[in-house]
Amino acid sequence: MPDLEAILLVGGQGTRLRPLTLGTPKPLLPTAGVPFLAHQLARARSFGVRRIVFATSYKASMFEPAFGDGAALGLSLEYMTEETPLGTGGAIRNAAEALAAGPDDPVLILNGDILSGHDIGEQVRLHRARQAAVTLHLTEVDDPTRFGCVPTDEAGRVTAFLEKTPNPVTNRINAGCYVFTRSVIDSIPRDEVVSVERETFPGLIESGRLVLGYADRTYWLDVGTPSAYVQGSRDLVLGRLASPALPGPTGEYLMLEGARISPEAKVLGGTVVGARAVVEAGASVAGSVLSDDCVVEAGASVTDSVVGRGARICAGTVVRDAVIGDAAVVGAGNELQNGVRIWPGIELPERAMRYSSDV
Repeated sequence: MPDLEAILLVGGQGTRLRPLTLGTPKPLLPTAGVPFLAHQLARARSFGVRRIVFATSYKASMFEPAFGDGAALGLSLEYMTEETPLGTGGAIRNAAEALAAGPDDPVLILNGDILSGHDIGEQVRLHRARQAAVTLHLTEVDDPTRFGCVPTDEAGRVTAFLEKTPNPVTNRINAGCYVFTRSVIDSIPRDEVVSVERETFPGLIESGRLVLGYADRTYWLDVGTPSAYVQGSRDLVLGRLASPALPGPTGEYLMLEGARISPEAKVLGGTVVGARAVVEAGASVAGSVLSDDCVVEAGASVTDSVVGRGARICAGTVVRDAVIGDAAVVGAGNELQNGVRIWPGIELPERAMRYSSDV
Protein backbone atom coordinates (compact mmCIF):
# COMPACT_ATOMS: atom_id res chain seq x y z
CA MET A 1 0.00 0.00 0.00
CA PRO A 2 1.44 3.44 -0.86
CA ASP A 3 2.28 5.83 1.96
CA LEU A 4 -0.82 7.29 3.53
CA GLU A 5 -1.52 10.80 4.79
CA ALA A 6 -3.70 11.49 7.81
CA ILE A 7 -5.34 14.42 9.58
CA LEU A 8 -5.50 14.20 13.37
CA LEU A 9 -8.28 16.21 15.03
CA VAL A 10 -6.92 17.54 18.34
CA GLY A 11 -8.69 20.90 18.74
CA GLY A 12 -11.15 20.11 21.55
CA GLN A 13 -11.01 21.65 25.02
CA GLY A 14 -11.60 18.37 26.86
CA THR A 15 -14.04 20.02 29.28
CA ARG A 16 -15.31 16.66 30.61
CA LEU A 17 -11.78 15.90 31.83
CA ARG A 18 -11.25 19.04 33.89
CA PRO A 19 -9.22 19.79 35.96
CA LEU A 20 -6.72 17.54 34.09
CA THR A 21 -7.16 19.57 30.89
CA LEU A 22 -6.87 23.05 32.44
CA GLY A 23 -3.13 23.08 31.69
CA THR A 24 -2.77 20.26 29.18
CA PRO A 25 -4.86 19.47 26.08
CA LYS A 26 -6.60 16.08 26.36
CA PRO A 27 -4.53 14.40 23.58
CA LEU A 28 -1.31 15.17 25.49
CA LEU A 29 -2.43 13.75 28.86
CA PRO A 30 -0.02 11.02 29.99
CA THR A 31 -1.62 7.67 29.20
CA ALA A 32 0.24 4.46 30.03
CA GLY A 33 3.43 6.45 30.46
CA VAL A 34 3.44 8.57 27.27
CA PRO A 35 1.23 11.36 25.86
CA PHE A 36 -2.09 9.85 24.71
CA LEU A 37 -1.36 10.70 21.06
CA ALA A 38 1.87 8.70 21.07
CA HIS A 39 -0.26 5.52 21.01
CA GLN A 40 -2.33 6.80 18.07
CA LEU A 41 0.72 7.97 16.12
CA ALA A 42 2.51 4.65 16.60
CA ARG A 43 -0.56 2.66 15.52
CA ALA A 44 -1.12 4.86 12.48
CA ARG A 45 2.50 4.36 11.45
CA SER A 46 2.15 0.58 11.79
CA PHE A 47 -0.58 0.76 9.09
CA GLY A 48 1.54 2.68 6.58
CA VAL A 49 0.73 6.28 7.55
CA ARG A 50 3.86 8.40 7.03
CA ARG A 51 2.60 11.99 7.13
CA ILE A 52 0.15 13.44 9.64
CA VAL A 53 -1.33 16.94 9.80
CA PHE A 54 -2.46 18.00 13.27
CA ALA A 55 -5.66 20.09 13.30
CA THR A 56 -5.09 22.11 16.48
CA SER A 57 -7.05 24.81 18.28
CA TYR A 58 -7.09 24.60 22.12
CA LYS A 59 -3.57 25.12 23.55
CA ALA A 60 -2.27 24.66 19.99
CA SER A 61 1.28 25.73 20.85
CA MET A 62 1.80 22.66 23.10
CA PHE A 63 1.68 20.02 20.34
CA GLU A 64 4.81 20.78 18.36
CA PRO A 65 7.11 20.84 21.42
CA ALA A 66 5.71 17.39 22.32
CA PHE A 67 6.31 15.67 18.94
CA GLY A 68 8.44 18.02 16.83
CA ASP A 69 8.73 17.16 13.14
CA GLY A 70 7.94 13.49 13.89
CA ALA A 71 11.33 12.16 12.72
CA ALA A 72 11.88 10.32 16.04
CA LEU A 73 8.61 8.47 15.42
CA GLY A 74 9.34 7.69 11.76
CA LEU A 75 6.70 10.21 10.69
CA SER A 76 6.51 13.61 9.06
CA LEU A 77 4.28 15.92 11.14
CA GLU A 78 2.69 19.26 10.23
CA TYR A 79 0.67 21.56 12.47
CA MET A 80 -2.32 23.63 11.32
CA THR A 81 -4.21 25.84 13.78
CA GLU A 82 -7.80 27.10 13.65
CA GLU A 83 -7.95 30.64 14.99
CA THR A 84 -11.64 30.12 15.79
CA PRO A 85 -13.08 26.60 16.18
CA LEU A 86 -14.63 25.46 12.87
CA GLY A 87 -16.30 22.17 13.85
CA THR A 88 -15.11 18.77 12.62
CA GLY A 89 -15.64 19.52 8.91
CA GLY A 90 -14.10 22.99 9.07
CA ALA A 91 -11.10 21.61 10.97
CA ILE A 92 -10.55 18.87 8.36
CA ARG A 93 -10.87 21.39 5.50
CA ASN A 94 -8.43 23.79 7.20
CA ALA A 95 -5.84 21.05 7.85
CA ALA A 96 -6.16 19.74 4.28
CA GLU A 97 -4.27 22.84 3.06
CA ALA A 98 -1.11 21.04 4.26
CA LEU A 99 -1.82 17.73 2.49
CA ALA A 100 0.13 16.53 -0.54
CA ALA A 101 -2.47 13.90 -1.56
CA GLY A 102 -4.03 14.09 -5.04
CA PRO A 103 -7.83 14.40 -5.60
CA ASP A 104 -8.41 10.62 -5.85
CA ASP A 105 -6.12 9.63 -2.96
CA PRO A 106 -7.47 8.38 0.36
CA VAL A 107 -6.87 10.55 3.45
CA LEU A 108 -7.24 9.06 6.92
CA ILE A 109 -9.00 11.18 9.58
CA LEU A 110 -8.31 10.33 13.22
CA ASN A 111 -9.89 11.76 16.38
CA GLY A 112 -7.47 12.68 19.15
CA ASP A 113 -9.52 11.08 21.93
CA ILE A 114 -10.19 7.55 20.63
CA LEU A 115 -8.30 4.34 21.46
CA SER A 116 -9.07 1.72 18.82
CA GLY A 117 -7.73 -1.71 17.93
CA HIS A 118 -9.39 -1.86 14.50
CA ASP A 119 -7.50 -2.64 11.27
CA ILE A 120 -6.94 0.74 9.61
CA GLY A 121 -5.30 -0.97 6.62
CA GLU A 122 -8.45 -3.01 5.99
CA GLN A 123 -10.61 0.13 6.22
CA VAL A 124 -8.43 1.86 3.61
CA ARG A 125 -8.45 -1.20 1.32
CA LEU A 126 -12.26 -1.36 1.45
CA HIS A 127 -12.46 2.36 0.66
CA ARG A 128 -10.19 1.98 -2.39
CA ALA A 129 -11.83 -1.21 -3.66
CA ARG A 130 -15.33 0.28 -3.58
CA GLN A 131 -14.18 3.79 -4.66
CA ALA A 132 -16.20 5.32 -1.84
CA ALA A 133 -16.49 9.03 -1.08
CA VAL A 134 -16.02 8.31 2.64
CA THR A 135 -15.56 5.08 4.60
CA LEU A 136 -16.39 5.26 8.31
CA HIS A 137 -15.22 2.96 11.03
CA LEU A 138 -18.32 1.73 12.87
CA THR A 139 -18.14 -0.07 16.19
CA GLU A 140 -20.83 -2.13 17.91
CA VAL A 141 -21.69 -1.11 21.46
CA ASP A 142 -23.96 -2.68 24.06
CA ASP A 143 -25.79 0.60 24.75
CA PRO A 144 -26.13 2.71 21.59
CA THR A 145 -28.55 5.22 23.21
CA ARG A 146 -25.57 7.40 24.27
CA PHE A 147 -24.32 7.74 20.68
CA GLY A 148 -25.56 8.64 17.23
CA CYS A 149 -26.21 5.38 15.38
CA VAL A 150 -25.32 4.57 11.77
CA PRO A 151 -27.48 2.01 9.91
CA THR A 152 -26.09 0.33 6.76
CA ASP A 153 -27.61 -1.86 4.02
CA GLU A 154 -26.44 -5.41 3.16
CA ALA A 155 -23.64 -4.03 0.97
CA GLY A 156 -22.26 -1.89 3.79
CA ARG A 157 -23.60 1.37 2.39
CA VAL A 158 -24.51 3.91 5.11
CA THR A 159 -28.20 4.79 4.76
CA ALA A 160 -28.61 7.46 7.45
CA PHE A 161 -27.04 9.32 10.35
CA LEU A 162 -29.33 9.21 13.35
CA GLU A 163 -28.82 11.43 16.39
CA LYS A 164 -29.05 9.96 19.90
CA THR A 165 -32.44 8.32 20.38
CA PRO A 166 -34.03 6.17 23.14
CA ASN A 167 -34.84 3.43 20.56
CA PRO A 168 -31.82 3.05 18.25
CA VAL A 169 -32.36 1.05 15.05
CA THR A 170 -28.87 -0.48 15.28
CA ASN A 171 -26.10 -0.90 17.85
CA ARG A 172 -23.51 0.32 15.33
CA ILE A 173 -22.15 3.77 16.07
CA ASN A 174 -19.75 6.19 14.44
CA ALA A 175 -16.33 5.27 15.87
CA GLY A 176 -14.64 8.50 14.78
CA CYS A 177 -12.08 7.22 12.23
CA TYR A 178 -12.78 8.09 8.58
CA VAL A 179 -11.18 7.56 5.19
CA PHE A 180 -12.04 10.45 2.85
CA THR A 181 -11.30 10.71 -0.84
CA ARG A 182 -9.27 13.94 -1.02
CA SER A 183 -11.63 15.67 -3.48
CA VAL A 184 -14.51 15.22 -1.01
CA ILE A 185 -12.55 17.12 1.66
CA ASP A 186 -11.93 19.91 -0.87
CA SER A 187 -15.69 20.24 -1.39
CA ILE A 188 -16.20 21.27 2.27
CA PRO A 189 -16.56 25.10 2.41
CA ARG A 190 -13.41 26.89 3.63
CA ASP A 191 -13.28 28.95 6.83
CA GLU A 192 -16.83 28.00 7.81
CA VAL A 193 -18.14 26.07 10.82
CA VAL A 194 -19.11 22.65 9.42
CA SER A 195 -19.97 19.38 11.17
CA VAL A 196 -19.13 16.25 9.15
CA GLU A 197 -21.60 14.24 11.25
CA ARG A 198 -24.55 16.62 10.87
CA GLU A 199 -23.83 18.19 7.45
CA THR A 200 -21.14 16.55 5.29
CA PHE A 201 -22.08 12.86 5.70
CA PRO A 202 -25.89 13.32 5.43
CA GLY A 203 -25.31 15.62 2.41
CA LEU A 204 -23.18 12.98 0.65
CA ILE A 205 -25.79 10.27 1.34
CA GLU A 206 -28.59 12.51 0.04
CA SER A 207 -26.73 13.29 -3.17
CA GLY A 208 -26.21 9.55 -3.85
CA ARG A 209 -22.45 9.41 -3.17
CA LEU A 210 -21.13 6.16 -1.70
CA VAL A 211 -20.62 6.44 2.06
CA LEU A 212 -19.44 3.08 3.40
CA GLY A 213 -19.38 1.58 6.88
CA TYR A 214 -16.46 -0.59 7.99
CA ALA A 215 -17.86 -2.36 11.07
CA ASP A 216 -16.06 -4.50 13.62
CA ARG A 217 -16.06 -5.36 17.32
CA THR A 218 -12.41 -4.86 18.24
CA TYR A 219 -11.26 -2.79 21.21
CA TRP A 220 -12.70 0.74 21.12
CA LEU A 221 -12.82 3.48 23.76
CA ASP A 222 -13.65 7.19 23.79
CA VAL A 223 -11.40 8.56 26.54
CA GLY A 224 -13.46 11.72 27.12
CA THR A 225 -14.30 11.22 30.82
CA PRO A 226 -12.02 10.67 33.83
CA SER A 227 -13.17 7.06 34.31
CA ALA A 228 -12.67 6.27 30.59
CA TYR A 229 -9.26 7.97 30.60
CA VAL A 230 -8.17 5.84 33.58
CA GLN A 231 -9.59 2.74 31.86
CA GLY A 232 -7.67 3.47 28.65
CA SER A 233 -4.37 3.81 30.50
CA ARG A 234 -5.11 0.67 32.52
CA ASP A 235 -6.03 -1.40 29.43
CA LEU A 236 -2.80 -0.41 27.67
CA VAL A 237 -0.65 -1.30 30.70
CA LEU A 238 -2.45 -4.65 31.14
CA GLY A 239 -2.04 -5.38 27.40
CA ARG A 240 -5.78 -5.48 26.59
CA LEU A 241 -4.94 -3.21 23.66
CA ALA A 242 -1.48 -3.57 22.14
CA SER A 243 0.45 -0.32 21.58
CA PRO A 244 3.89 0.00 20.00
CA ALA A 245 4.34 3.19 22.08
CA LEU A 246 4.11 1.54 25.52
CA PRO A 247 7.40 2.45 27.30
CA GLY A 248 7.83 -0.89 29.07
CA PRO A 249 6.45 -4.42 29.32
CA THR A 250 2.73 -4.99 29.95
CA GLY A 251 1.74 -6.16 33.43
CA GLU A 252 0.16 -5.18 36.73
CA TYR A 253 1.96 -1.84 36.73
CA LEU A 254 4.25 0.34 34.65
CA MET A 255 6.99 2.19 36.53
CA LEU A 256 8.61 5.25 34.94
CA GLU A 257 12.14 6.51 35.51
CA GLY A 258 13.04 7.38 39.09
CA ALA A 259 9.76 6.09 40.58
CA ARG A 260 10.00 4.41 43.99
CA ILE A 261 7.60 1.74 45.25
CA SER A 262 8.11 0.40 48.78
CA PRO A 263 8.41 -3.39 48.97
CA GLU A 264 5.60 -3.15 51.56
CA ALA A 265 3.23 -1.39 49.12
CA LYS A 266 0.69 -3.06 46.81
CA VAL A 267 0.52 -1.72 43.24
CA LEU A 268 -1.60 -3.58 40.67
CA GLY A 269 -4.43 -3.51 38.12
CA GLY A 270 -2.60 -1.72 35.29
CA THR A 271 -1.41 1.24 37.37
CA VAL A 272 1.10 3.75 36.01
CA VAL A 273 3.62 5.07 38.54
CA GLY A 274 4.98 8.29 37.02
CA ALA A 275 8.58 9.46 36.93
CA ARG A 276 9.96 10.15 40.43
CA ALA A 277 6.58 9.30 42.02
CA VAL A 278 6.69 7.61 45.43
CA VAL A 279 4.41 4.91 46.87
CA GLU A 280 5.19 4.40 50.57
CA ALA A 281 4.97 1.30 52.79
CA GLY A 282 1.48 -0.06 53.39
CA ALA A 283 -0.05 2.04 50.60
CA SER A 284 -2.19 0.29 47.99
CA VAL A 285 -2.75 1.56 44.43
CA ALA A 286 -5.02 -0.24 41.93
CA GLY A 287 -5.88 0.60 38.32
CA SER A 288 -4.81 4.24 38.66
CA VAL A 289 -2.68 6.90 36.98
CA LEU A 290 -0.05 8.35 39.33
CA SER A 291 1.49 11.35 37.57
CA ASP A 292 5.14 12.43 37.79
CA ASP A 293 6.48 13.55 41.18
CA CYS A 294 3.34 12.66 43.17
CA VAL A 295 3.44 10.92 46.56
CA VAL A 296 1.09 8.31 48.03
CA GLU A 297 1.91 8.16 51.73
CA ALA A 298 1.94 5.18 54.11
CA GLY A 299 -1.36 3.36 54.43
CA ALA A 300 -3.18 5.47 51.82
CA SER A 301 -5.33 3.72 49.22
CA VAL A 302 -5.85 4.91 45.61
CA THR A 303 -8.24 3.01 43.28
CA ASP A 304 -9.42 3.82 39.71
CA SER A 305 -8.23 7.42 40.10
CA VAL A 306 -5.87 10.03 38.68
CA VAL A 307 -3.33 11.73 40.97
CA GLY A 308 -1.90 14.85 39.32
CA ARG A 309 1.72 15.96 38.98
CA GLY A 310 3.35 16.73 42.30
CA ALA A 311 0.17 15.99 44.27
CA ARG A 312 0.32 14.33 47.68
CA ILE A 313 -2.10 11.80 49.16
CA CYS A 314 -1.42 11.81 52.90
CA ALA A 315 -1.38 8.84 55.28
CA GLY A 316 -4.51 6.74 55.62
CA THR A 317 -6.51 8.65 52.99
CA VAL A 318 -8.87 6.72 50.69
CA VAL A 319 -9.17 7.90 47.06
CA ARG A 320 -11.57 5.96 44.82
CA ASP A 321 -12.90 7.00 41.38
CA ALA A 322 -11.56 10.54 41.85
CA VAL A 323 -9.35 13.10 40.13
CA ILE A 324 -6.72 14.91 42.19
CA GLY A 325 -5.33 17.99 40.41
CA ASP A 326 -1.66 18.86 40.01
CA ALA A 327 0.14 19.92 43.22
CA ALA A 328 -2.99 19.34 45.36
CA VAL A 329 -2.50 18.02 48.89
CA VAL A 330 -5.11 15.68 50.35
CA GLY A 331 -4.64 15.65 54.14
CA ALA A 332 -4.59 12.48 56.24
CA GLY A 333 -7.79 10.54 56.87
CA ASN A 334 -9.88 11.98 54.03
CA GLU A 335 -12.23 9.85 51.92
CA LEU A 336 -12.62 11.01 48.32
CA GLN A 337 -14.81 8.97 45.97
CA ASN A 338 -17.72 8.88 43.49
CA GLY A 339 -16.17 11.04 40.78
CA VAL A 340 -15.07 13.92 43.03
CA ARG A 341 -12.49 16.29 41.49
CA ILE A 342 -9.97 18.30 43.50
CA TRP A 343 -8.66 21.34 41.61
CA PRO A 344 -4.90 21.98 41.19
CA GLY A 345 -3.05 23.44 44.16
CA ILE A 346 -5.90 22.89 46.64
CA GLU A 347 -4.95 21.70 50.14
CA LEU A 348 -7.57 19.66 51.98
CA PRO A 349 -7.09 19.61 55.75
CA GLU A 350 -6.99 16.36 57.67
CA ARG A 351 -10.40 14.57 57.68
CA ALA A 352 -12.05 17.41 55.74
CA MET A 353 -14.17 15.06 53.66
CA ARG A 354 -15.66 11.73 54.72
CA TYR A 355 -18.21 9.31 53.32
CA SER A 356 -18.27 6.92 56.26
CA SER A 357 -19.61 7.89 59.66
CA ASP A 358 -16.68 6.70 61.76
CA VAL A 359 -14.22 9.22 63.16
